[in-house]
Amino acid sequence: MGKVAPKVEEAIEKLDMKDGPTRRKLLAGTGLVSATAAASALLAACSSSSSSSSSSAAAAATGSNPFPGTPKFQFWFVNHVTTNSFFVPTQYGMADAATLFGLPTPKWTGSANSVASEMVSAINSAVSAKAAGIATTLTNSTSFTTPVGNAMSAGIPVLSYNADGSVSSNGTPNIGTNRLCYVGQALFTSGQQLGERIKQVVPTPGDVVIFIATPGQANIQPRYDGAASVLKPLGYTVAEIATGANTAVEQGAMVSYLLGHKSVKGAFAVDGGSSSFLAPALKKAGLTIPNGGFDTEPLTLSNIAAGETDFTIYQDPYLQGFLPVLYLYLFNISGGTISPPNTDTGLSFITKSNVGPYQQASRFQGSATAAKYIPRPAGAIQNPIATTST
Repeated sequence: MGKVAPKVEEAIEKLDMKDGPTRRKLLAGTGLVSATAAASALLAACSSSSSSSSSSAAAAATGSNPFPGTPKFQFWFVNHVTTNSFFVPTQYGMADAATLFGLPTPKWTGSANSVASEMVSAINSAVSAKAAGIATTLTNSTSFTTPVGNAMSAGIPVLSYNADGSVSSNGTPNIGTNRLCYVGQALFTSGQQLGERIKQVVPTPGDVVIFIATPGQANIQPRYDGAASVLKPLGYTVAEIATGANTAVEQGAMVSYLLGHKSVKGAFAVDGGSSSFLAPALKKAGLTIPNGGFDTEPLTLSNIAAGETDFTIYQDPYLQGFLPVLYLYLFNISGGTISPPNTDTGLSFITKSNVGPYQQASRFQGSATAAKYIPRPAGAIQNPIATTST
């Protein structure tokens, strides 16, 4: 056998070639130059392939996106109760979406106590700062008409989440702004479903109470109205009792009412804080009656698991942070041609039979800071027959 070129030896050794056609052709190359060139090309190709595979693996591992380079879009979230625990998953959702697209974390601002004027000021600040997009809760149909209109006129896309303006007591929406879309639960419909569930757990019409943190607020008032629209025609007497925006005082307000109305046949709530205090408030009042509400505060979930609360209605606060960032991002990179859709983030009941997965610590429920993969439960996926479509 003639002299083997150094590059050929390197290729055979580095690529761990077994005896085969490629190895034999290199060893019996028609000349030193041609064999060396073939070996060099083979090494380069394999190196390129390895580098490409590594890059793809790294991109998959880090969540890199395939979209073109963009400015570092700074989005703003203007919220009505910025410190409320319900919106912890929302903040994780918006941060995760921003990381996915290589953007700075959206600014989280607004009001701590559902003061519309403070929210309007925050929207105006976002406009002055030339925000790339604004997501806001529209807690009534009048306060936000001008600031949202000004933002849109300045070329800043605005969408709403969690609340989308007022809804009449018969379910007619009065949004009041020219926002692009709404991301959140169908609130009046969710109230109707609450009423239907109350009929099941309190089958004989009588006195029931529905606690509400802030009556009149567009994120929760439609739920009460929806429930009342189902129950009152059937002969139920439905009391609407305010508990306050501050969760520190909600339980006290509930206990006070229950102590004075021990004939009530069921106690329910339309906001997360009030829902979480249903079981302890009833216990302090010495009552054991059906109760249920909304959202997945940890106390609500533990009450359900213990059999002390019958149900809660889930609306997925994580999606209410993640999807607005996705929609604003796509609107910006598409030249405004991908217009964001109205999106119902869900209306599902959590009971003792299915509460387990929601109690796992995760960013999706706001109960953990680290991102982690949570495998789905084994077995069939339970979902009712679909009844709506577009």
